[in-house]
Amino acid sequence: MNDSSPHFSDPRLAKLDGFRVEIDGARERADIVLDRPPLNVIEMEQRNQLRLVFETLDEDARVRVIVLRATGEHFSSGGNIAGFLQASPEHVSKLAWNIAAPARCTKPVIAANRGYCFGVGFEISLACDFRIAAESCLYALPEQALGQIPGSGGSARLQKIIGITRTKDVVMRSKRIPAKQAYDWGIATECVPDAQLEAATDALAEELRTFAPLAQRTAKALLNATEDTNLQAAIELEGHCYSRLRQSDDFREGVEAFHAKRKPAFRGT
Repeated sequence: MNDSSPHFSDPRLAKLDGFRVEIDGARERADIVLDRPPLNVIEMEQRNQLRLVFETLDEDARVRVIVLRATGEHFSSGGNIAGFLQASPEHVSKLAWNIAAPARCTKPVIAANRGYCFGVGFEISLACDFRIAAESCLYALPEQALGQIPGSGGSARLQKIIGITRTKDVVMRSKRIPAKQAYDWGIATECVPDAQLEAATDALAEELRTFAPLAQRTAKALLNATEDTNLQAAIELEGHCYSRLRQSDDFREGVEAFHAKRKPAFRGT
């Protein structure tokens, strides 16, 4: 990737803790790569840095799609257990906010998961818009075995996806969810052989950047905002968003390109 080591103006990102960022301007893509082998354990300070990086990339005009992936055989075995005992209550109270950064990001975010995807590794993946799971992937929220519960939104997000009965079974028994089952339950967007994880991720990232940026941002915001809304309110909000997009340059371009049987050139306005 070109521009593989971007410079961040925020001094808190001067030295990244356990991950790196790669930006490919030609493909309008940024990769956040967990890189603390062999298990890519996520430290306390790393969570805050990840939030800051997502916020920075959200403002970067070169980036249309963000990919969260990892080096090695495992996405992440979770957090540093000892770090929880050392962290202050104030610090711990911010964990869920930091890990929700992919959901708040206006751009589409893809998580590429293989091997262990446990604890906070699973939670930050659940906060992404798409999860591509390699067949080796195992998802889990194992906190019960430590006398704890998930603390970064994991059980709440999982319940929205698979329902309370399955979530209780997973959380209260620290059960592992194999990739195929995760796909069947609607946790994973795709389940692919391990050797195809990168190719599947690349294909999705390339597909997403072909759509109109404004419409894509609107769709993500609308779906996130209406997840807990009643049907009537959701339909009304959808109508307002539709009306707003109808005035956009991209919608006009999309309609003209459709009739001219050509590829649209969206500008994000």
